[in-house]
Amino acid sequence: MGTIETQVQSKDQYNKREARFVSGVLQQCQQDKGLAARLRRADNPATEYQSWELLAAYGIDLEREYQRLPFVTVAAAMAKAKAERNGSLTLGRAIAACYEDGRESSQAKARLRRLLACSDLQEVSRILRSLFSLIDSKAGQPLDYIRLLGQLRSFPFNDQQIKAQWAQEFYGQPVGADAGEGGA
Repeated sequence: MGTIETQVQSKDQYNKREARFVSGVLQQCQQDKGLAARLRRADNPATEYQSWELLAAYGIDLEREYQRLPFVTVAAAMAKAKAERNGSLTLGRAIAACYEDGRESSQAKARLRRLLACSDLQEVSRILRSLFSLIDSKAGQPLDYIRLLGQLRSFPFNDQQIKAQWAQEFYGQPVGADAGEGGA
C-alpha cells in the first residue's frame, strides 16, 4: 500500500481539487485528533461551522451552500469513518454491500430509491448522513471519497446524471466482482 498522496494521485480521472481535498483531510485527521473530532460534528447543520476553518483553507466559498455542502458532507463522512485512505467503493455498490442479498435486497433497493428521490443537495446530504453510518458498519471497505465529492459537487447542476451514476453503480455489477481492487 502506498502513501495517501500516491493513492489519491492514481485517481487521475477525478478533478485535482477533489483529490487534493480528500488527501489533505485524510492526512490532517490522522495528525490532528481535535480537527477530526470537529469534522465528525460538522455533519449536523447546527454544528457545521466547525468545519469552516478547514474549508476556507481550501478556498471553498462558505457563503454558497452548493459549494460548501459537498465538502462538509465528505469531510464529516471521512472523519466519522476514521478513514485512513481513499477507497474504491462507489456509493451505489456500498449501499448494496450493506445487505446480505446485495442489490437484490429490498432494503438496499429502498435505500437507493430514497437517495434517488432527493430533489436538492441539502436533501442528498441529509440522506447520506444515515447511509454513511450504515456503510461504515456494514460495507467492510472504504468509499471512494474523491468520486463521491465530485458527484456531490455536480449534483446541483446535473442531478439526473449523478442519480443515474448511483443507480448504475448499484445495479451495474455484483458487489463482490471487483471488491479486490483497492479493497481493505
